[in-house]
Amino acid sequence: MPSPPPTGIEIIEKTTPFKGYFRIDRYVLKHRTFAGGWTTPMSREVFERGHAAAVLLYDPTRCEFVMCEQFRVGAMAGGLDPWMLEMVAGIIDPGEKPDEVCRREAVEEAGREVTDLWPIAHYGVSPGGTSETVYLYLGRVSSVGAGGVHGLAAEHEDIRVHVLTEAALRAILDAGKIQNAATLIAAQWFFLNRDKVRAAWSVPGGR
Repeated sequence: MPSPPPTGIEIIEKTTPFKGYFRIDRYVLKHRTFAGGWTTPMSREVFERGHAAAVLLYDPTRCEFVMCEQFRVGAMAGGLDPWMLEMVAGIIDPGEKPDEVCRREAVEEAGREVTDLWPIAHYGVSPGGTSETVYLYLGRVSSVGAGGVHGLAAEHEDIRVHVLTEAALRAILDAGKIQNAATLIAAQWFFLNRDKVRAAWSVPGGR
């Protein structure tokens, strides 16, 4: 096993050079090194946009997923297809729990009621430059009647809902066509843990 990382961080200065829809904080800091000393002071910017929760909606009776397609400005700026196939997700408001976000967003974005949640992971989106973390879940829903366009007009949401079979999602995953990190992680987790999930969420008459 590797030895524990060094402990010790000294924040020399913290300022906020930008605050708009999101926020950027600038830190001047130094930290302990693996050799036992300290780094020289460094300046680092951190993109602050809060924390998020995301849920991959799954119907174990029909072996289907309910997924969203919507425009993403960051994908556009990064040279990816800006209309991304994703799982349901939302920002965690102050005082709100991650599982509450998943249930709320499933209704708003996909018109589905989540009956069970299975925690998958909690990870840093891009820890070299942003504080944002994401809580990932698998959510049990019914895919019967799922579809159409959803989202809140006040938030400029225009979300098209898709129903995919397990085989269809696996084919898209294997072809490298999922370009959203949370969806990629959750889909890979599902196919690694499919038998365990289906055993726990078994439904009489299910396939």
